[in-house]
Amino acid sequence: MDNDLVKAKKDNLRKLRDKNINPYPYKFPITAYSLDLQEKFGELKNEEKGPKFSVAGRVMAKRSFGAIAFLKVADSKGVIQFFLRKEVSSSQAFELLEYIDMGDFVGAKGEVYRTQRGELSILVDSLEIVSKSILPLPEKFHGLQDIEIRQRKRYLDLVMNPEIKETFVKRSKIISAWREYLDSKGFLEVEIPTLQPTYGGASARPYVTVSNAWKSTFYLSISPELYLKRLLVGGYEKVYTVCKNFRNEDVDKTHNPEFTMSEYYWAFVDLNDMIELTEQMVEFIAKKVNGSTKINYNGAEIDFKAPWKRIKMLDALKEKIGKDPKEMSLEELLKIAEKEGVEVNADERKWGLVVAELFEHFCEAELIQPTWVLEYPKETTPLCKPSREDPARLIERTECYVLGNELCNGYSELNDPILQRHFFEEQKDQGKAKGENHPLDDDFIEAIGYGMPPAGGMGLGIDRLVIYLTNSQTIKDVIFFPQMRPEKKE
Repeated sequence: MDNDLVKAKKDNLRKLRDKNINPYPYKFPITAYSLDLQEKFGELKNEEKGPKFSVAGRVMAKRSFGAIAFLKVADSKGVIQFFLRKEVSSSQAFELLEYIDMGDFVGAKGEVYRTQRGELSILVDSLEIVSKSILPLPEKFHGLQDIEIRQRKRYLDLVMNPEIKETFVKRSKIISAWREYLDSKGFLEVEIPTLQPTYGGASARPYVTVSNAWKSTFYLSISPELYLKRLLVGGYEKVYTVCKNFRNEDVDKTHNPEFTMSEYYWAFVDLNDMIELTEQMVEFIAKKVNGSTKINYNGAEIDFKAPWKRIKMLDALKEKIGKDPKEMSLEELLKIAEKEGVEVNADERKWGLVVAELFEHFCEAELIQPTWVLEYPKETTPLCKPSREDPARLIERTECYVLGNELCNGYSELNDPILQRHFFEEQKDQGKAKGENHPLDDDFIEAIGYGMPPAGGMGLGIDRLVIYLTNSQTIKDVIFFPQMRPEKKE
């Protein structure tokens, strides 16, 4: 059932059509935008006129006083006033004014003009309805406050809270700067399949679908890693992708089931080179989009200037538990986990996985400034070269943490096909209880069997970097249309 506002708007729509006025014309030629006019004619004196322009936007307010009328109009760059005056504006403009509602798109042609009260305006000669709205915008004095509605109906959030646009403008600039930096270093941007016959490259529960053409199961990509490494086999030396990944997991402040990340691989280098590349790249992006490597995030000053701090996982954990984890048995570590309330599934009761869980429990939240954590237990991934310090128990892996959250993850990439198969088989049941076990990918093992050069690789969560550089609070604030719980229809 339509409410009174909707009825009134639809009534105005009907009246326009009765007058043979098309409320949805095909186009309107724009020759200027609000911000450009404010900048160009900032020195215009009161009651002084400038050249003629065509301007269009959404009506956010309407006031009429007989011989004069005002429309507050928001375009893609800001807000400007349309000023109608009987002795200047056409009779058509005043007649049309009666059928214009808040939320309608209108276009006007007229001279730029500074009113008596100092408001830069368009002194309307002719007026046109460009698109008639039939639903009312949220109440203007309170705007759109409900966070869930703002995220679910982002289009309304952008209309009622235009400052939100700046977050997404900056997001676009961050991704552009990301590409600019990697391109300048000779990396080639490539695409990998989103639908894959075997998922891999991370420990995550996939989204599953069925191919009608092939009558077989496919998975949405959880990571581009294994395809990018195939390209190293094929002879490319530096490759990267900015892509969507899909992980069938819970939603929280830093996780969305569909998210954007970049992975980049560089042949003939190791993890140390990738660390230097990454911290220099993030420093470049921060300077490019914010003008500084420093940000203030919820009262904490974070500095992305390279180089970043480096620590070893076992050293950090040793400080917390008072004993070197290397000298502790699995049973001793499990006792600490039980005492601390750290849940360890039956298929994850391995020395290295419990070490990683305890590190997360004791240490991660304290890693505020950008910090590389080095030398992970080998059980944490099957895709990484053994550590040069302790090849039996550790791997040459890193994760970078900022404000207690993981920002990126990198390896000296494993390129030994025999050891790769062994690691896959050894870890095939890890995470099985949560549906996050890493499947064995025979085609990938065959690919590196033809020879993959030594390489370093890194994956960085674009959404999380955007959160920090835009001072946003959650991942939903930096994704136009985040995953939401299905709405219950009354």
